[in-house]
Amino acid sequence: MMTSLMKRLLLVTTSYPDLHQGQAAAGIFVQDFATELTRQGIAVEVVAPSESTGLHVEAGVKVRRFAVPKQPLSLLNPRFPGDWATITQTLASGSRAVLQACDAARPDHILALWALPSGHWARQAARRHGTSYSTWSLGSDVWTLARIPLVRGHLRRVLRAADHRFADGYGLAADVEKIAGLPCEFLTSSRHLPARAPRQWRGAGPYRLSYLGRWHPNKGVDLLLDALDLLDDEAWLEIESVRIFGGGQLIDRVHDQAARLVAAGRPVEVGGYLEREGAIRLLEESDFLLLPSRIESIPVVFSDAMQMRCPIVATPVGDLPRLLETEPVGELAKTVSAIAFANAICKILGKQPQGFEIGLTRAADAFRVEPAAAHLIERLFGSKGST
Repeated sequence: MMTSLMKRLLLVTTSYPDLHQGQAAAGIFVQDFATELTRQGIAVEVVAPSESTGLHVEAGVKVRRFAVPKQPLSLLNPRFPGDWATITQTLASGSRAVLQACDAARPDHILALWALPSGHWARQAARRHGTSYSTWSLGSDVWTLARIPLVRGHLRRVLRAADHRFADGYGLAADVEKIAGLPCEFLTSSRHLPARAPRQWRGAGPYRLSYLGRWHPNKGVDLLLDALDLLDDEAWLEIESVRIFGGGQLIDRVHDQAARLVAAGRPVEVGGYLEREGAIRLLEESDFLLLPSRIESIPVVFSDAMQMRCPIVATPVGDLPRLLETEPVGELAKTVSAIAFANAICKILGKQPQGFEIGLTRAADAFRVEPAAAHLIERLFGSKGST
């Protein structure tokens, strides 16, 4: 129940689920996080980009949308002069929206997801309203933007002025600390993805394999397709299906290469973005999830798989080696290459999914949205949101 003592949090993000949840990229978990913060006693208002401007209550959370000329914003690159006008317009629109939200909501704190440009907007608004802000980094703002000298300097100023710095990966947190010269905490990014029934384990192959994510070089969907092409007939006898869901800039390559595999008699299926129910259904029906990333922190789809008790095959990038060493939840490729990923697939085809049950259960407990939200509240406000 809302009271006058309820803490008010303005959550500023560049990615938040709109009409098409499956296309929200990094923001697919933010709605669940905002909803959980509200459930735990925080008055949350979200500022996020959209195709049009508006103020609505979405899933119990007040969301202030501001119009931008292009989405997702992660595709904008300050290295490309052709994007400069769009970036300038987006920065101005976001700045106005955050300032308007602060004028209306008078938040006790601002949380920026991610460090740039959301942290830039939060810093501006915090100065004007005499409040505080924190940042939560997810990788692209640190690993990509920090490589640009002038942007790196601004990123450092934004991080240093923040009350708290969070990151959704252990290695990423260390990188943020190097840039800011100040501590950064790990805070898991996960959404609520409950199983609708007890896991039905398949005792032997042929197995069902799946990929769920953006079709982008960083996510390695092309590496996956090359790996599938390397599998021999004996390996394919142990595979009932390979289902590849998502979308993105590699769409032509995905469809072309998948079509060649199908023409060769391989059971490969390609589909588009999946919303929550579709993701639940896919992971319920999958024996193993494929994570062939070239660059990664801890992807949200990892926590999805853990919650659904679906073991994984992953490349050794970001925090994935650490996570698989901590809990046995799947197979880790030796290197980031098609042949290494193909070998990892062959290895896991010789195992039973249920053999990973204990590790999956422990990992699921560690990647739940409820304790992550409670930890954030404790760090920002020192107690629960309302009394």
